[in-house]
Amino acid sequence: MQISRWIASTAAAAMLVVAAGSLSAQAQEKLKIATEGAYPPFNTITADGKLVGFDIDIANALCAQMKVECELVTQDWDGMIPALQARKFDAIIASMSITEERKKQVSFTNKYYTTPLSLVALKDSDIASTEPAALAGKTVGAQASTTQADYAQDVYSKAGAEAKLYPTQEEAVADLMNGRLDAVLSDKFVLMDWMKKSSDGCCKMVGDVKGTETEAGIAVRKEDNALREKLNAAIDAIVADGTYKKIQAKYFDFDIY
Repeated sequence: MQISRWIASTAAAAMLVVAAGSLSAQAQEKLKIATEGAYPPFNTITADGKLVGFDIDIANALCAQMKVECELVTQDWDGMIPALQARKFDAIIASMSITEERKKQVSFTNKYYTTPLSLVALKDSDIASTEPAALAGKTVGAQASTTQADYAQDVYSKAGAEAKLYPTQEEAVADLMNGRLDAVLSDKFVLMDWMKKSSDGCCKMVGDVKGTETEAGIAVRKEDNALREKLNAAIDAIVADGTYKKIQAKYFDFDIY
């Protein structure tokens, strides 16, 4: 009788373990991914509230490759890493540059694109170079908490420029168009897209900033090594099978990988 009870008890415990494992597996089959929604052409929100852009297409392609259900959510840029750490979502796909400072807080996948910083100025501006000396006495805008903000503060400010930081890239270029800034420093591809679609001929591309090329990666929590490796494998797969190239061609007529 005791043996029968022990067998029944053991079987029940085993079933609980299997059920718990099944629930865990199911939980891992759905990922919540955050992006900003204010950084075209990489991520932006349409008039009808739809998230679109290169980052969004890459996120969806990676989820399809990993065969997981994904939910994309928006998060203000300044709160992006704290929200990830607070487990509000599982990963960040938002054109986040891989930097040593950020690597202290999160883990990054391998790159999914590479970009230098560039500078745009008003069309009639006398700014003809991205060298620090050429920005002395000028006001340079950049999005806060970004590599371009760091460069504006650490390099241009020390050369005599005023660095003015904004919550979003869109606010920075709006102030440039309105004459409140002399120049904006940002990701080259973001500025190229803005110049082509929304600048109304106000401005000129001054050029790339030497030595500022950075890689964008997907950020996950430091303990989520398994997720990071799955994402790395998925990145490799979509590059190898041509999916990446098809997505890239929607936004750029040159290689950004």
